[in-house]
Amino acid sequence: MIIIVRNRRGGFDSHPFFELNEKSDWMVNSVYLHIPFCEHICHYCDFNKFYIKNQPVEDYLKAMEKEMELSIARFGTEEVQTIFVGGGTPTSLTVKQLDRFLNGIHNHFGKYINPKIEFTFEANPSHLSKDKLLLLAEAGVNRLSFGVQVFDDELLEKIGRTHRAVDVFQTIALAKEIGFQNINADLIYSLPGQTVEGFKDTLKQALSLGVQHFSGYSLQIEPKTVFYNLKRKGKLHLPTEDEEVEMYTVLMDEMASHGYNQYEISNFSKHGFESRHNLTYWNNDEYFGIGAGAHSYVQGVRRANAAPLNQYISLIKETGFPYIEENVLTERERMEEEVFLGLRKTSGVSKEIFYQKFGKDLNSVFGNEIMTEVEKGLLDESPKSIKLTRKGLFLGNEVFQSFLC
Repeated sequence: MIIIVRNRRGGFDSHPFFELNEKSDWMVNSVYLHIPFCEHICHYCDFNKFYIKNQPVEDYLKAMEKEMELSIARFGTEEVQTIFVGGGTPTSLTVKQLDRFLNGIHNHFGKYINPKIEFTFEANPSHLSKDKLLLLAEAGVNRLSFGVQVFDDELLEKIGRTHRAVDVFQTIALAKEIGFQNINADLIYSLPGQTVEGFKDTLKQALSLGVQHFSGYSLQIEPKTVFYNLKRKGKLHLPTEDEEVEMYTVLMDEMASHGYNQYEISNFSKHGFESRHNLTYWNNDEYFGIGAGAHSYVQGVRRANAAPLNQYISLIKETGFPYIEENVLTERERMEEEVFLGLRKTSGVSKEIFYQKFGKDLNSVFGNEIMTEVEKGLLDESPKSIKLTRKGLFLGNEVFQSFLC
């Protein structure tokens, strides 16, 4: 079965209290900001999210601004090259709340922003009015990421989405009219009751959008979701593993035939439109994570913020920082992450960059593991890199696991 992990979320050691590292000359170039509010909760979503009605939105935005301010003061940054606003559904904020939030970003990060920044905002096709699109454009947002998922209205309802296929076409057309030229559409396959032919139809309609980037994920059933509870009760009927494999195969082949380069296991883009922010993760570079439940990686330390809203807000008020977990990575752990994150990219792991980062030859550290996976036909090795084979793309997690102690 294909198991495609979007981002590594675990692996932290808990500490009731810890000292922050002293500010160093090292600087962060990427920022993730989390807006956890939604107008409706999708049946498959396990991200940190809350139904927006009656939530302390204003207090939350104020707390985020404080975290931005103190993060820069403590860790520093010389240049911000990517900003990514995710959720939840960031566009569930009102125009007034969005304006405040965007002003907060510019107040704290504005003077560090690279003129060629990639500034991404996640959006729901049914929540993005013309007023909100204009506001985002005026604030410098230049990349939109839409949660499209599927072009089957009956299936959209079944998975808990509030938009319909027509909303996707209308909203993306409006975004283009306003001037957005870098748009991503998220797709999900192996959904309950979905057939291979049905997924082919979704791809046909998706490819007619004329967007620059697609992300395609296999449905994962996660704890504490509606789908998880339905599956436990035997009420969730999913495609077979063979059908899931066929859908992924169709996804790769159709994207290639329409000029989209598969630069990562689940991501496809026209030339020059790769997600620079997500490449920060896959290149194992460091980044700020701002907001409830956000994760950061700064100065070799992975930190997790408190996820509950009230706890996040309280910690900001009490200490200025919302961290509840940290993991100071050993050199071995950093090398392992360099490999299993880098292998998500179709270009693979550069032996030269590995040596530059760690002063060690990749094969001297992972020679046995590389040889084993090459013999299985899951890895290709050249003098310059290692990367997944076509077969390895279907069994990525198996390969990644082999590089972990």
